[in-house]
Amino acid sequence: MAFVAVPAGVEAHEVVGLFSVHSCPRALVPHVEWALAREIGRVVKLDWQPQPLLTGMMRAEVEWSGPCETAAAVASSLLGWQQLRFEVTEQPTAYSPGGRWAHTPSLGIRYTQIDAAGNAVLTENQVRSAIEAAGDDHAALPAILADQLGSAWDRELEPFRAAEEGDATIFTLHRVG
Repeated sequence: MAFVAVPAGVEAHEVVGLFSVHSCPRALVPHVEWALAREIGRVVKLDWQPQPLLTGMMRAEVEWSGPCETAAAVASSLLGWQQLRFEVTEQPTAYSPGGRWAHTPSLGIRYTQIDAAGNAVLTENQVRSAIEAAGDDHAALPAILADQLGSAWDRELEPFRAAEEGDATIFTLHRVG
């Protein structure tokens, strides 16, 4: 992942994004809120709901705004908890590309660059690498590109996204310091 450096003298620009915890054991709910609070510098209380797809699990979704790279910090903070399914997105700015960090217990974490519409973006080097990897086996190219796009994470998270559609709560996150 590469972020464009903010020029000297320019303050960090505000970005917006979405933080979705698709499934979290009830016992980890306060820990997720504490991790989020640690990254943004203030107490956070999410609107937790039962996860209808997994008994005993909770879910929460919140729109946020804050400095560039907040999403990466939040994702890194949650990385150690293997029982979580979550996504955190950050919209692109003039100073940084947009990104989506997705985590599932079975696949781990994945960063995917995204555009303003939320579409996954492959770089020129990623496309060239996929073409080289396919070699003469042109039928292999779609699977390699799907892997580059993070399709395995999308397949695992899509049922959770569909179950949560329309439940977003708006919440402004501001990192202190």
